[in-house]
Amino acid sequence: MDAQHWDERYSSRDQLFSGNPNGVLVTDAANLPPGQALDVGCGEGADAIWLAGHGWQVTAVDISRVALDRGAAAAAAAGLAGQVTWRQADLTTTPPPAGPFDLVSLQYFPLPNRPDHAALRRLLDVVAPGGTLLVGSHDMADLATYRHPDFDPSDYYAPGDIAQFLGEGWTIQVNESRLRTTAPPEGTHHVHDTVLRAVRSR
Repeated sequence: MDAQHWDERYSSRDQLFSGNPNGVLVTDAANLPPGQALDVGCGEGADAIWLAGHGWQVTAVDISRVALDRGAAAAAAAGLAGQVTWRQADLTTTPPPAGPFDLVSLQYFPLPNRPDHAALRRLLDVVAPGGTLLVGSHDMADLATYRHPDFDPSDYYAPGDIAQFLGEGWTIQVNESRLRTTAPPEGTHHVHDTVLRAVRSR
């Protein structure tokens, strides 16, 4: 799933996603004091724009230039262009923008699980002391009977996998599965989210 794949997918529709911020972000970041945020896999920018509207300075990163251009246009239309920086990168293979960030948000971001955990380590490293890591994903239990030849959930980090990886210097505040606050994506059976919220203490 390289940049061309995602550009083609976004270009296949005028708008690929709903345009609404993810429910996990809204629920778990609403009471955080605004600061510097990194939105990993920002897509068309709904989360970044929501954060900017709540006072955050956001760095929004995605592999797709088409998605980033749409996000930038939407931010400008909302009068928030100055609060979001849009960057094209594949964070599964390249370092994230230099932190530190008070919030690092991964919402439904397919981060490949690798033996060296290099990409995950890089993302954890840019969370500021006192900052929050927020990971939201579909609960794979909703797909117990789902099989696809090109998708194996074990190839990617689930929030619980990341929770087990965190060691000293982290406080896990939330590590759970819960009902989605919004309707599942069209054509899917995703009615639960798995959520990890952790704070870096040092």
